[in-house]
Order: sequence, then C-alpha cells, then structure tokens
Amino acid sequence: MKSMRQLYYLLIAASIVCLTITSCSGAPDNPGGVVTVVSDLPMTGSSLIQTQTIVNAISMAFESNNHKVCGGKWTINYRSYDDASAALGKWDPEVTDRNAREYVANTNFVAVIGTFNSDAAAIMIPIINPEQLVMISPANTWPGLTKAGKGEKDEPEKYYPNGIRNYARVIPTDDLQGSAAAQWTKDLGAHSVFILDDQEFYGKGIAEIYQRSAANLGLKILGREGIHRTATDYKTLANKIKEANPDLVYFGGNSQNNAGQLVKDIRRIGYKGLIMVPNGMADDAFIKSAEEAAEGVYVIFSGIPPEKLTGKAGQWREDYKVKFKTEPQPFALYGYVSAQLIMDSFERVCKAGKLLTDRKAVREAVFATKDLDSIAGKFSIDANGDTTLTTISGLQIRKGKTEFVTLLGR
Repeated sequence: MKSMRQLYYLLIAASIVCLTITSCSGAPDNPGGVVTVVSDLPMTGSSLIQTQTIVNAISMAFESNNHKVCGGKWTINYRSYDDASAALGKWDPEVTDRNAREYVANTNFVAVIGTFNSDAAAIMIPIINPEQLVMISPANTWPGLTKAGKGEKDEPEKYYPNGIRNYARVIPTDDLQGSAAAQWTKDLGAHSVFILDDQEFYGKGIAEIYQRSAANLGLKILGREGIHRTATDYKTLANKIKEANPDLVYFGGNSQNNAGQLVKDIRRIGYKGLIMVPNGMADDAFIKSAEEAAEGVYVIFSGIPPEKLTGKAGQWREDYKVKFKTEPQPFALYGYVSAQLIMDSFERVCKAGKLLTDRKAVREAVFATKDLDSIAGKFSIDANGDTTLTTISGLQIRKGKTEFVTLLGR
C-alpha cells in the first residue's frame, strides 16, 4: 500500500512538472520575459538628420504594441546604438566592429536593425553570423551583401562563415536602382555622362552598376573618377568635367562624404548640365551642405518618399509629424517596417512554442516571412534575405526640398 501511495504522489509531481515546464506537448509553456532589439546606425555627424528619424520610427512601431508581443508575455527592450565616431564624423569601422561583438556577447540581444551604410554591414554580418543573430536593414542597398553575381567575386559567401543567412533587408537593392537611374538618365534626354564615386563600398559599387547600365543603353561615358572625402575643394575635377561637357554628371556616394562640396564646386565653375545622385544622398544633410547648388539635382530613392505615402503609410506619416513636430526623412518608413517585421517574427516564434531568446528560431522566423502586411505594403523575405518590395522613385530637389517626380523601373 505504501508503494502505491508513493507512486500516486510521484505521478502527481510528474504532472505538475509537466505542466510547469513543457505543457506535456513537447513544446515549452512560454514563460515570457524581456528581450532586447538594437538599432545600429550612425548617430554622430551629418547622417543624424536621417538616422534620428529612423530611430524615432522604430520607437513608434514598438510603442504601437506597448513594447509587448506574444499576448503580453514578452517585453521588447529597444536600444539605439551609434556606429559612428566624432573623429570621422560618420560611420566608423572600429565602432561597428566593437558594437557587433557586444551584440554577440549579450545573449539577451535577439535582433539588430541596421546598418545604415552597406560598408558597415559588410563588417558586422560576418561577426554576428556564427551566432545566428538576425540583422534587418532599413537602408543597405548594395546587392553583393545578399546576391551572387551582383557584386564582387567572393560575395555574398564571405559574409556568412557558417553558411546560413542571418541578414535581411526591407528596401530594394542597387542593381534595381542603378539600372533605373540609367534609364531615367536616357529618358531625361541625356546622351553622355561623367561618372564619379566616393571610393567607398556603396558609392563605388552603385557607380559601377550605373555605368554598366548606361553603356548598355547606348549612353556615352565621358569619364570616371573617384573623389577623396577629405578634400577641401574639387575645382580641378570640376574643370575636367566642364571640359568634357557631359549632358549629365552621376555621383555614386552618400551625403557624409563631402558630396555637398563636390556639387558646389561643379556648379561654381559654370557646369549647366544635369546632376544625378543615388539614395545615399536622399536626405536634408546633402541639401544643407550643397546649399543653392542642390537645386535641380535628381535623386534616386529605393522606395517611396514620405510626401507620396498614402493609406496606412500616409497615416503613419501624419502620426509621425504630430508626435515629433517634423517630417520623417525618406528611410524612416523602412525603420518602422523593420520593427514590424521583427514583431511579426516574434509572434510566430511564440506560436511555434519557442522562446524569443532562441536566436536561431528568431532568424528562421524572419526568413520564413510571407506576405507581411506592413505599412509599406505586403512583402516577403526571399531565401537571400531580400524583400519582394521593388518600388523605386525618381525625385528632384526644388526650393530646398526633395520632391517626387516619377516611379522608375516599372
């Protein structure tokens, strides 16, 4: 009798353990907790005009859900990291490396929103990849980060030492943007171009894509030069451009690399032709630095600018303006979408009976995203980590503001 009683109590104890630990179905009874999502963006230097609005948008997204997911069981702790330094006044490779190692070391960090610069992504991805820490970019557009045959010879394999993709993005890539820019150049009536770049990963890459696309369309390439971002002026180069007399000057680069001074010098020597730049300069920082020389510059943007947003995205823009008393910069929308993607992935991780501290489960959920109904429209993440969103816009700077002109690449 005693042994039967002991067996009875053992069965009760086992049932309690079963209910507490596994819910008896083989899946954990999700206890909840707190996980940290970080953003990694240049918050020092001229990019702050753009990146602060991305941080604001990410905060808005998490606040819209009271920082809770999975029926309120899990709390999202959001932290904004700076990958720039005062010494460089822009993103800094050493800071980016240090940040990445901190994210890996802190096991409560389960997702990274970033980076802003593709060059920074090339440093961060291989460091966090072995831990399957997922990274979602609202701004990187260099195709070599994800697509074979679209960048350098050893891309993208060199970024993924464990052979598993952990990097995704919610914005179209440069291979789409570069070809759209070349076609727009032709549509604007230009027959010849002079191509410049800032000699960085992103700028040089997008200039090369543009050059190939322009040549394929029969445009005459009159010159190709790289600039030094620390130069005090570009008068010699500007005179060379004036002598070549192209219909259009294309600059591949971003606003942090002295682009404003370059455009001012090109205009000051009397060049009257067209100037076109990529989305790395789709911000107020370029307009501010170029001053009156920015007037009339054509800008390619991988997405839709704030002033043309409608529906849920348009409502988001109005809510943003009310909350922050200013207009969001172009990439802000994609910061919000990145946070939406993370929250949706978290929900699916919980539904599968897994913990949000399981980085592998979070990464797998992000890459399993299908038809997510975001404020930018429905999209999926493909096997490479790229979004199915492909909208590209043509803008022009008029009276100190970028204005929508047309949709490109359709």
